[in-house]
Amino acid sequence: MAGTLAAVTAPTVPKLRRAIKRKSPGLHYERELWEQGFEIVVGVDEVGRGAWAGPISVGAAVVPQDRRIYKVRDSKMLTEDEREAMFDRIAGWVEAWAVGHASHWECDHYGMSESQKLAARRAIAALGVQHDVAIVDGNWDFVGGRIRKLVRADAICLSVASASILAKVTRDRIMRRMAIRFPGYNFENNKGYNGPHHVEGLATLGPTPIHRKSWAFMDTIPEITVPRYRRPDPQGQLFD
Repeated sequence: MAGTLAAVTAPTVPKLRRAIKRKSPGLHYERELWEQGFEIVVGVDEVGRGAWAGPISVGAAVVPQDRRIYKVRDSKMLTEDEREAMFDRIAGWVEAWAVGHASHWECDHYGMSESQKLAARRAIAALGVQHDVAIVDGNWDFVGGRIRKLVRADAICLSVASASILAKVTRDRIMRRMAIRFPGYNFENNKGYNGPHHVEGLATLGPTPIHRKSWAFMDTIPEITVPRYRRPDPQGQLFD
């Protein structure tokens, strides 16, 4: 059972914009599970599934029962600066957290669904605690074990919203480093997703080693010297 919640405060908390002030995720679903006897509840969310380059990343966060944090939102509602400002605060508040990745190579060779499962397994393994149940953002199970699937969980469930920020910031930092290594694609801004500068970079420079070469965009690159990768078994169920 959850105890009395004490607010976690920090002087660097960003001031929330009016548009998102009332869109606060809560602990309703975590409390339901705690009351059912599930002591350790982990929220899980992914980022990077639709990107053309870089890894798919899955965040996992175990929130405490007796301490509350405020101003957390779904990562998609926050600006990059707001997410960065919240990152250390969330990391210092949660009982445990981790981000697992599946590389661009794994996305190509294993397929997106299997790669998402692989990244989730890595995140769960890196938590350092054995969870009792997971709250998963979306309507399909990419975690395994005892789960609760919840559509839009990143907007309404505090542990999943926390995981979404931890995963997004971690992956964004990776892609900003990749922008230095591979200039010309605007990775620092698009983080490997589709965008005009990304498309222009592909047209003039071709794909980098971190591009997902099985993606359909490969067929649109003019005078390409690297063919689109074709998996013999697109979804091989390698990790079930």
